[in-house]
Amino acid sequence: MCVPTNATDGPKLAKCDEWIKTFDFDAFTADMKKLGEELEKNQGEADVRHLNKMIMWSNMCGLVGLLTMGFGVGLLPIVALSTFTFSRWTMIAHHTCHGGYDKCHPNKSRWNRFKFAVGGTWKRLCDWFDWMMPEAWNVEHNNRHHYCLSEVEDPDLVENNLVELRNLPIPAVFKWLALPFITTTWKWFYYAPNTYKELKLAKWRKMGKPIPEGVIPSDAVTMRSLLLSGTPFYSLSEFFAIVMGPYLIIHFFLFPLPLLAIGEYLGKGSEMYMSAVKNLFLAELLTNFHGFVAVVTNHAGDDMYRFRDGCRPYSGSFYLRQVLASVDFWTGSDINDFLHGYLNYQIEHHLWPSLSMLSYKKSQPLVKNLCKKHGVPYVQENVFKRLKKTVDIMTGASSMRWFPEEYEQKFIERDAVHEAAKKNKKPVLLSDKCMEAAE
Repeated sequence: MCVPTNATDGPKLAKCDEWIKTFDFDAFTADMKKLGEELEKNQGEADVRHLNKMIMWSNMCGLVGLLTMGFGVGLLPIVALSTFTFSRWTMIAHHTCHGGYDKCHPNKSRWNRFKFAVGGTWKRLCDWFDWMMPEAWNVEHNNRHHYCLSEVEDPDLVENNLVELRNLPIPAVFKWLALPFITTTWKWFYYAPNTYKELKLAKWRKMGKPIPEGVIPSDAVTMRSLLLSGTPFYSLSEFFAIVMGPYLIIHFFLFPLPLLAIGEYLGKGSEMYMSAVKNLFLAELLTNFHGFVAVVTNHAGDDMYRFRDGCRPYSGSFYLRQVLASVDFWTGSDINDFLHGYLNYQIEHHLWPSLSMLSYKKSQPLVKNLCKKHGVPYVQENVFKRLKKTVDIMTGASSMRWFPEEYEQKFIERDAVHEAAKKNKKPVLLSDKCMEAAE
């Protein structure tokens, strides 16, 4: 861990931060902006074909799970159902809700960030059915997480969300005992209630409604806090009726209902239905763990930076933070990327959130080379190594780095200069170009 550098420390930097001394902020910013523009301009039919390929793979997993879940509890239906849920969220819904296919997909009525899975339970059921309400996840993830990355306002900041566990005065071995529960239940226990909180909070801010005294907006709302003390943002009954209830009832109990009739016809009674329900619940545990390994580990570790203040979207500070507070996993084949949910391109995704999965695959070696050129740390490791680093953050065994405060402010000020120059830039007239050519 690097100890935070205070402004009063002058130019002194920790060894792990010494790269900042020779960092060319303006050149790095220009290179990242240029690459992002080129990637967006080159998206087209190939990106749509790639999306369709991933959809086919995901649906195949769902079909295998559907056809086998009534024939006893087994590994095949559990893994198939789990992988379908995981891939439908992390690849298809994730990148579509970010707008990755807004400009290149011919079907604008569905594959668009403002259309996909939003607008009611039926749309949610057809496009992306999970514990999280899509509208709430869009606010929490696409907005709050992406544009407040590794700040206190980042709702997915592991070090902040697990502060109680980190600070518990008990041996680390007892903290580890909580990990099986956290990793297999986090989507409904933490993510669903907290994303809904962010949606309600955004509506409050839009209406100018004041936050009640004593309420810290950045504090996570979990099922534990909802049951024990409640939240001013919504009631438990509202949360169950709108967010959690539809998925719990439809996915686990109504979805396998036809197997009751099939079981009666085959003389097996309710055996097939109960097998399906058990497989669905076990698949839920597995997909939670799969999602935890691929999602939560993206921005946690003692080599990831934290920041004190916000920055302008798509500014130099923004681009730098996406690299310094994100990690890539192993990249390569479509199978490898599918199993990672295309979250193994996390740095590239955070640099340009509204690109396609295929664009991230193409951009990864380019981004890595640009970071090497500018001396910016680019972290890429095996996902299970990152899991260990994440667990160390969760249990308090290690802490994240703080970006040197003096340089953080310096770069934010430089962003302001760039923004002002952009606003004050006068159009170059044809007559001026002719004069310059004549000279």
